[in-house]
Amino acid sequence: MEEYMLPCLNKKLFGFECMGCGLQRSISLIFQGEFVAAFQIYPAIYSLITLFLFIGINIFFKFKHSNKIISVLATITVATIITSYIIKIIN
Repeated sequence: MEEYMLPCLNKKLFGFECMGCGLQRSISLIFQGEFVAAFQIYPAIYSLITLFLFIGINIFFKFKHSNKIISVLATITVATIITSYIIKIIN
């Protein structure tokens, strides 16, 4: 499966990773059952999955406060992505 992964264009052109680097490998690790390793490679993976699952479920079953829930999940996801990227750059 890893031979079919797309290379990071940002890393190839500019020499440093983007905020999405690691997402494909993290998804691959989840399919292999390596849940901790998936989190270590891309910490926002589980908040992303939760966000997309909720949005998908909300299409079929409408929730009363779905906009607020989606906003909170999106904020958590973006904050996790930015924080982990800053930590990756510093280290």
